[in-house]
Amino acid sequence: MAILLGKNINLRALEPEDIDFLFSSENNELFWEISSTQLPFSKYTLQNYIKNAHQDIYEAKQYRFVICDSKNLPIGMIDLFDFNPLHQRIGIGILINPKHQTNGYGSEALEMIIDYAFTYLNVHQIYANITSDNKNSISLFEKFNFKKIGIKKDWIFSNATFKDEISYQLINKKNES
Repeated sequence: MAILLGKNINLRALEPEDIDFLFSSENNELFWEISSTQLPFSKYTLQNYIKNAHQDIYEAKQYRFVICDSKNLPIGMIDLFDFNPLHQRIGIGILINPKHQTNGYGSEALEMIIDYAFTYLNVHQIYANITSDNKNSISLFEKFNFKKIGIKKDWIFSNATFKDEISYQLINKKNES
């Protein structure tokens, strides 16, 4: 897959040299809540994941992009998942390393991936699920006109408490007559 180039970042495929970044991100307990992870991943498991990450989105129904800064250093990931070409929809999730947050990288990555999904994957809608306490993500997705379509009460159990999960949706209005 070609690199998607932005002004301050680029989105690219996972590469073998991303193993340390992936290992530290996937094994960071702060992120386990959003990934439903409960155990750490081994480097061996993640190397196999990277090895198979080249699968076409039409086959795998998902694709992970690495978000890189202007020096091509990984600062986050943006995932497309649950791709359904028949119903023209796809899910999205984004993770920016905390030390790189509030620099506009998330906004630029989300803008690029929305354009990619609507233009190249020909989806009609993109959806995201965000815990109600994740104010930064809520603000980011609402900035790009994602609309709140529902709340799943007590959906995520984390740190001995239940959290609501908000469902967001962005409809591609360009395809409507």
